[in-house]
Amino acid sequence: MHYITNIQKFSIHDGDGIRTTVFFKGCKLRCQWCHNPETQNFKPEIQYDSDKCTGCGRCVNACPNGALSFSQAAPGEAPTVVTDQSKCQLCGRCVDVCPQCARDIIGKEYSVPSLVKEIMKDRMFYEDSGGGVTLSGGEVMAMDKEYLVSLCQALHRQGIDITIDTCGEAPWETYEAIIPYVHTWLYDIKTLDDELHRKYIGAGNQLILDNLKKLAAAGERIYIRIPVVKEVNGTEESMRDVIRFLGENHIAPPQINLLPYHDTGKSKYPRLGREYEAENLHAPDNEEMQSFVKMFNEAGYGNVKIGG
Repeated sequence: MHYITNIQKFSIHDGDGIRTTVFFKGCKLRCQWCHNPETQNFKPEIQYDSDKCTGCGRCVNACPNGALSFSQAAPGEAPTVVTDQSKCQLCGRCVDVCPQCARDIIGKEYSVPSLVKEIMKDRMFYEDSGGGVTLSGGEVMAMDKEYLVSLCQALHRQGIDITIDTCGEAPWETYEAIIPYVHTWLYDIKTLDDELHRKYIGAGNQLILDNLKKLAAAGERIYIRIPVVKEVNGTEESMRDVIRFLGENHIAPPQINLLPYHDTGKSKYPRLGREYEAENLHAPDNEEMQSFVKMFNEAGYGNVKIGG
C-alpha cells in the first residue's frame, strides 16, 4: 500500500518554479526535529487535536471496537479522549461523528492514475513557471519500486518535470530505476558524524552517503540541503566536513540550501500521541549561518542560500 498525507499545491520551496509537492507516508529515519511526524509511520493513523475536543463523547460511543475512552481530568478541566492503538481499526467512525473536527485519519491511498490526475490539474502553473511535481515525504524513495517507477513514467510521458526530495535512506536500486525520469534531486546531508547521526537521526549515514556518491557519479542534478541544528551540525568543523566530502567525491551541486532548525512541527506530536524529542535543540544565530555561507562560497560553491 502507498499512502499520502498531503498534496500541497503552489509550492515554491521544493524545487524550481511553482510545484505540487506530494508527501508520501513512511520513512525509516527518526529525526528528532522532524516537522512532518505524521509522515514517519508507513500506515495510516489517527490524529487527535485535544484543543478542539469538547469532551462530548460522541467518538467514544461511536467506536465499534472500544478503542476510545476518557482520560482522568483534573478538577475543573474537561477530559480528553485516549486511544488504545491495539484496538483501533481505523474505521473512521470517530472522525465522522466529531462535530469539532478534532479527529482525522492521516494517510490516503492513491493509485498511480488517480495521483497523476490530481497532479495534472495544475499543469498550466508548471509550464508558466518552469515548475513541476516534487515527490517528498516521509521518504518517497522508501516506497515500492514498481509503484514509483510507474508513477515517474506516467508523469514523464506527460512532460512533467520531476524533483525528488530524499533523505537518502533507501535502496540504491530504487534510485537507479527512476534516474531516467528525474530532473532534480533535493538531497539531505545532516551530519557526516555517524555517531551523531545515529543519536539524532535514528540510523547510521553510510547508505545515505553511498547513494549520494552514486547519484553524483551518474551525472545527476543534485541540490544539497543541510538542516542546520546547533547541537548536531551547526559548527564550522561540521561544515568543513561536508565541504571536504563534496570535494573528494566530485559533487558539484548547482544549489546548496542551509535550513536553520525550527520547531514548527512541534504541535503535531501530541496529536499523534508522541513526545517531541527536540526540546533542547536550537538554530544557529544569523551571524553563524552567514559564516557557514561564507565557508561554502570560499570553497567554490556560489549558489548557497539560507532557507528553502
